[in-house]
Amino acid sequence: MKRLILLGAPGAGKGTQAEIISEKLNIPIISTGNILKKAMRDGTPLGLEAASYVNSGVLVPDPVIIGIIKERLNESDCENGYILDGVPRTIAQADALTEMGIEISDVVSLEVKDEIIIGRLTGRVVCSECGATYHKVLNPPITDGICDKCGGELITRSDDSEETVLKRLETYHETTEPLKDYYLEKGKLTLINGDQKITRINEEILESLGVQCE
Repeated sequence: MKRLILLGAPGAGKGTQAEIISEKLNIPIISTGNILKKAMRDGTPLGLEAASYVNSGVLVPDPVIIGIIKERLNESDCENGYILDGVPRTIAQADALTEMGIEISDVVSLEVKDEIIIGRLTGRVVCSECGATYHKVLNPPITDGICDKCGGELITRSDDSEETVLKRLETYHETTEPLKDYYLEKGKLTLINGDQKITRINEEILESLGVQCE
């Protein structure tokens, strides 16, 4: 069973690789943001608690977030493994996962230099309708400004401005990157060069997981 965490700076390619791995291994991507919204929408006890914080304009505490994640991981589609997306982002969250009995089998960190990340994110555009991601230079749409998949308008996200990207990188280095040493000490970390072709990155990830590539 693969219980996987993908680490890496914003724009390192975690989302792309998570989608490929999810399809190849037939395991779900557990997105913190999505399950938090669903729990609040469904009115579960933890969802209602989370909503009280969100409605007050404050961050949802780690124990509540981890509790909602644990509820999600108890569902049947997670029996053969899962990929965590958006958590842990801090060592405190990693500790909370362990304390609640959520054991991670593998941690993969996509290593990409900051200057490459900046180039990737400031050139990124996303579909306003379906959320598909493109890059003005590296992965342009067939028709400029139009999504190949649904025909929606492509826009630049506000958090992809250079100033915002620099702040996001600073936050990553300060709060999330220390997780590499945390999981290295537990013997669960593999570093992968994220500045390669998507297919090659995926091959190296699967090899690190002991999965035979086709």
